[in-house]
Order: sequence, then C-alpha cells, then structure tokens
Amino acid sequence: MLYIKNLPLVFKSSMVKIGLLSDTHGHVDAKMLKFFDSVHEIWHAGDIGSIEVVKTLRAQKPVKAVYGNIDDQGMRMEFPLIQNFTIEDVTVFMTHIGGYPGNYASGIKTQLEQIKPNLFIAGHSHILKVMFDKKYNCLFMNPGAAGISGFHQVRTMLRFTINGSNISDLEVWEHPR
Repeated sequence: MLYIKNLPLVFKSSMVKIGLLSDTHGHVDAKMLKFFDSVHEIWHAGDIGSIEVVKTLRAQKPVKAVYGNIDDQGMRMEFPLIQNFTIEDVTVFMTHIGGYPGNYASGIKTQLEQIKPNLFIAGHSHILKVMFDKKYNCLFMNPGAAGISGFHQVRTMLRFTINGSNISDLEVWEHPR
C-alpha cells in the first residue's frame, strides 16, 4: 500500500467493461467473441451447455457464471446457482431462473430484499430485457439467448460499463440464428 503523510492511498479502477450473455447451450462462435474484445470480464447467466464454452470464454477474458437448468453436474460443481458480488460500487445478484420485474420466479423477491442489489441479472427466458425495477430499486438485465438452440429467432448479448455506482454505455449484440 502506498502512503502519503501516513495516509493510505487506495487505488480504484476507473471503470470496468462487462460482456453479458446467457443460454449459449454449448455454442460459442467468433462473432460472439469479437463483441467481447473490449470488455474486462464476461458474465454468463446460465445454461452454458458445455465446459468447452467456458474454456473458450476464459481464453479471452475472466469469467463469472452461474449454472442453468440444462447444465450438467460438472457445470454445477464449477459454478454456483447464485453469484452475489460487488464490482466497483455496484452490488450484483445473478442467477439463471429469475423471472423479471413484476413477475419474479419463486424465492427471488426474498433474495432481492435481503441482498439489495443495484443490478439483478437473470437468463432462462431467451428474451432480451433490460428495465429498472422501482420496487427493489435495481436495474434488471436478461441478455436473451446467445446460442443457436431454442425458440428465439435472434441471438442477443449485452455489453456495458460499470464506473463507480454508474451502469452505462449499454450495447446490444443481435445476430440471426
């Protein structure tokens, strides 16, 4: 630690760029990876589908993930059902099956009340949705589905910046299935 006149100086990063995806179902490709070139971390909101996806993402950037309902025992041993962490000044709560504001999955409201996140992330629906939940005072993000399996017609992912307590510069990646 650096000291100036016996006062410790704590250095904090100026911002962190995040790549967010979900529901890859075992698929990752070069187009997806290119979208994450500029990010510092990749977060996966479950239904990863294979350890190869994780290895490919980790070869590019550090990965935080949760397991989803299609993920096997190996993935469930590698990743938790819930990630709860703080990055910069933002408390993050991430799980796969979370519902969305006004229609949360069973047990999620209780966890939102206990954790009090600034950012709640879920996957599972294959539907891109970003909205502010006034009741729980948090931003909700579901990046949709990045993989090629499922009912969705357009593959989607998100990229955004966290700077202190601010979440900004949200970008959506869309690609036909």
